[in-house]
Amino acid sequence: MRYRSRRGFAATNADSRELLASAIAHNVRNRPCAPMARLLIFAALFLAILAPPATAQTSPKTQTPAPSSSSPAQDYLVYVVCESADKVVLLRFGPHGLREEHETHVGLLPVDINGPHGIAVSPDKQFVYVSVGHGRPDGSAWKLKAGTEEVVKYTPLGLFPATADISKDGEFLYVANANFHGDMVPSSISVVATGAMLEVKRITTCTMPHGSRLSPDGSRHYSACMMDDMLAEIDTQKFAVSRYFMLSVGTEMGMAGAPQSQMKMSDLTCVPTWAQPSNDGSEIYVACNKSNDIVVVDTASWKMVKRFPAANGVYNLAMTKDGRLVATNKRDQSVSIFDPKSGKELARLPTKRKVVHGAVVTPDNRYAFISVEGIGSDPGTVEVIDLDTLKTVATLDVPTQAAGIDFWKMEPSNP
Repeated sequence: MRYRSRRGFAATNADSRELLASAIAHNVRNRPCAPMARLLIFAALFLAILAPPATAQTSPKTQTPAPSSSSPAQDYLVYVVCESADKVVLLRFGPHGLREEHETHVGLLPVDINGPHGIAVSPDKQFVYVSVGHGRPDGSAWKLKAGTEEVVKYTPLGLFPATADISKDGEFLYVANANFHGDMVPSSISVVATGAMLEVKRITTCTMPHGSRLSPDGSRHYSACMMDDMLAEIDTQKFAVSRYFMLSVGTEMGMAGAPQSQMKMSDLTCVPTWAQPSNDGSEIYVACNKSNDIVVVDTASWKMVKRFPAANGVYNLAMTKDGRLVATNKRDQSVSIFDPKSGKELARLPTKRKVVHGAVVTPDNRYAFISVEGIGSDPGTVEVIDLDTLKTVATLDVPTQAAGIDFWKMEPSNP
């Protein structure tokens, strides 16, 4: 397995060191076959930068049942991918609590970590699509039958495919080739025709794209450019970048067309990790992981409406049906619920473990499911938040480094 260097990723201040630590963590956890000397160097740097306290590992089958006052009347089935375990895990939450239905291995590499990162369930609920970060030479996207996780087909993509989203008609999968382990050069969004599982277009956007999300009407695709302090918009009819928005504090500006230049590491102030359209598509909410705030961009005027403070390391975002914003806080070990119109934080809920990752809201607007990666040998964790009471009502340990998470379906609960 070859190793891709990250030139220019210098730890020049506390925030840059944290970004470096994130890259090191991916390499140490996901590339166990790297030369020992390099592994020891990365491990030493990782410990020196983060030095996280060790926590005891608990059984991945242990669950916390939901309190009776918040018990659901039906079952909710959710998929989560576990990046360091190469697992796709199906979970069930209902009147009897939160439990694992089964888990399935995904990926081609037999002796290395494949690194599943993103997941998207098809609109008809028949298929599950998983982006896998590692491969020979690059990553891939996998089409699985929902319920059994039987492999239908896979297709190669670019450098470290990460977040994925699917069109409303289920015809196209959009995957951000985040290039976490490669050089600091512009990367791309892959567009995959899901029927044949063929990459029909690779759209160059910016440096380290992440947070692939489609507008409610499907006409636009949005992603965050982590190493360019930028929001990128793709016209899904033309398969081309239509606009971009600069997110650096004090120089916020929308521009037409595709970006023509790259940011310098020393100039980064936002380091965006997610772009979430509002329910009506009139606004885009962008998580600035470095400056710990959320930028609101109006899609009609292509201007910033406001930016409001968030918790430390705000990372991924999800919208509730009533317009609230769920934010995972990667460095704060918490999840926040916002009223994005006012910017008011309605609640902040601590998580069981550190490195909070993804969020998905159930179609009935009752619950939010949160994935938490954990650190080192800790298992990953999935937590359930009751959106009526704004309380955590269930937690369950899953295999290591729980990452992408998506909702499958609701069904009547068995006695």
